[in-house]
Amino acid sequence: MQDAHADRAAGRLALANGAVFRGRAFGAVGRGIVQDAEVVFNTAITGYQECLTDPSYAGQILVLTAPLIGNTGVNRVDVESERVQIAGLVVRELARRPSSYRATGELSAYLAEAGVLGLDGVDTRALTRLVRTDGAMPGVMTDDAGLSDDALIERARGVPTMAGQNLVREVASIPTGAWGTREGEGAGLWIDRDPADGPIRVLAVDCGAKRNILRHLTARGCEVEIVPHGFDADEALRRYEAGEIAGLFVSNGPGDPSAVEGTIASLRRLVVAEAPPMPIFGICLGHQLLAIASGARSFKLPFGHRGANQPVRHEATGRVEITSQNHGFAVDPASLDPARAEATHVHLNDGTLAGFRLLDRPVFAVQYHPEASPGPHDSGYLFDAFVEACRASLASAAR
Repeated sequence: MQDAHADRAAGRLALANGAVFRGRAFGAVGRGIVQDAEVVFNTAITGYQECLTDPSYAGQILVLTAPLIGNTGVNRVDVESERVQIAGLVVRELARRPSSYRATGELSAYLAEAGVLGLDGVDTRALTRLVRTDGAMPGVMTDDAGLSDDALIERARGVPTMAGQNLVREVASIPTGAWGTREGEGAGLWIDRDPADGPIRVLAVDCGAKRNILRHLTARGCEVEIVPHGFDADEALRRYEAGEIAGLFVSNGPGDPSAVEGTIASLRRLVVAEAPPMPIFGICLGHQLLAIASGARSFKLPFGHRGANQPVRHEATGRVEITSQNHGFAVDPASLDPARAEATHVHLNDGTLAGFRLLDRPVFAVQYHPEASPGPHDSGYLFDAFVEACRASLASAAR
């Protein structure tokens, strides 16, 4: 059978270490796009559309290690934000046509509409091994044949690293106010709950929140109110003390957590000893921001954790959870104040901190993604724990 993609234009990915990978361009081809960003890889074998629309991937060229991508097409449901977030996509083989009853389109056209360039025919195994060895690094991706390899490599070497970049303001775009079940927002959730108790209102700090997080909260009886990453901590405390809200959630997001100074300052106001003990739950970037607000430090991982089979141990039970992860920074466990905080989860691949809690108030966070999408559902109990803490707080206030 003739390869339907054989006549596509050539494309290249040049890395700051001097390596150049060649392939065939797809998506937003022929537009002279020269995209520079950090190059990272994800090892999940499913859920590519969720990955492409995850705001945590902003500012990154994503390499997918699964050998065939695009075989299930795209649809309006399997999205985690309102648009494609990645800077570029690199795959081994682009499927010739989608084959799924849920598909409403195909991947190349989807990226073309989003203005994102893709590259297939690349030895993604070799590329992934290189990133694992040398670390995530800047790269430049293009289908412009007029640029030499040397010019692309030189440009890649001038691309800023992810360290020090505050990308939250570029991706936090959910309208403030009540988050409901508009088209696509309530679909695709594996859990079906009918809460016995009445609804509770929680604030969700949008640092680039994935939709499935919000679905999990609403499925457990939460009325979710979106607030911006620059939210007013004093107003949140006032509303909590008045019984208008039961807790606060801090979302995932991209970039260097230490650069998101405004959100850290707001969270620091909520976790100081004299503040009311408001239940707070953080995921991924939210985990890092809460840790820094509590006095800890973050650092950049060599190549990050990005995949759907990352093993994490729950320290209280010894239970191992298989988790979905997507982050390039982590929290230094030695920087946690033992008088106020303790580790709750540990990543078993490299021993990094995967979760912590404060000892003097119902504040906890995890470095991974219990909402999955894509990934396993081992950690959904964390949403239950947050909702239970919120309800317990309300009951205590009522007494």
